[in-house]
Amino acid sequence: MWKNLIRPYVRPLPQWSTVAVAPPQQAVTATLHWDGKSEDVTADHTVASLVPLVIATSLDAGQHPVLEYRDSATGRLLGVLHLVKTASIATEKTSLTLYDVAAGEHRCLGWPLRPWNAWLQNRLMLKNRSPHHFAPEPVAVQQLMIAYLCPRPVVLVSVDTPDHRNIFPMDLIGPLERSGFFSLALRSTNVSLPVMRETRRVALSDMPATMKEVVYKLAEHHRQPLKDWTALPFLVRPSQTFEIPVVTAALRIQELAIEHSQEIGSHVFFLCRVVSEENLAESDQLHHTAGFHQAYRRRRGTPFAEM
Repeated sequence: MWKNLIRPYVRPLPQWSTVAVAPPQQAVTATLHWDGKSEDVTADHTVASLVPLVIATSLDAGQHPVLEYRDSATGRLLGVLHLVKTASIATEKTSLTLYDVAAGEHRCLGWPLRPWNAWLQNRLMLKNRSPHHFAPEPVAVQQLMIAYLCPRPVVLVSVDTPDHRNIFPMDLIGPLERSGFFSLALRSTNVSLPVMRETRRVALSDMPATMKEVVYKLAEHHRQPLKDWTALPFLVRPSQTFEIPVVTAALRIQELAIEHSQEIGSHVFFLCRVVSEENLAESDQLHHTAGFHQAYRRRRGTPFAEM
């Protein structure tokens, strides 16, 4: 018993929790506040880059808006990101606004556990950092965890040409509702980036939470392409329009036409139009959220199912 009581004070919480959530997530709402105005952006904001940490939205909320995350059931404030407008992306029909994250704080843990846990996590990140890898600073990771208070769905992205085939997991995705775009933010080192930019088409498979292990195994394909579709540990079939192989057991299939892409910091940010959508099954989807968010929900008896 006493070990459970002292554990949070000697060992940091996990940065991330892998959870099962029915899509679209409704546990947390996100609201932008600026100049006495506010707008719900739960389905209209996404991460466009990790280094620097950049948030994209269809709204122009001025120079210094605040992004709040609240528990949908109780209205309790869970976390805040303070944003600074840096740029806009203009297309033929709409525009998006890019915001750097200047600061952030969460309220999922009480005082003094909140700053103590952050210190433990930051110390661990610095201790395990490789000098040969490009990684966010600990303060940016803490801010990113706040952005993950809205649980982020995990999909498998399929790319297929006669000379290149691949499938890999992503969670830096999501709709930018007011613009009609669907976005992907892919690390600039991904092996399929040139092909995606050339073909301008991909297919997404929304993955059941029960397939976590095979999804995580495919992370290796961010660095190396897939040799053969038949080598996968699950069945695939052609997508509706593009005939790109997708996961037969997926909850939903979306085909995306890429209309715009640009480098933003450590990532390439893709803006896409949904060409087709097949809703195949109703079940919990694989999601990621912040570890301190899951701890908050566990204390209140409403934890997400962990995978």
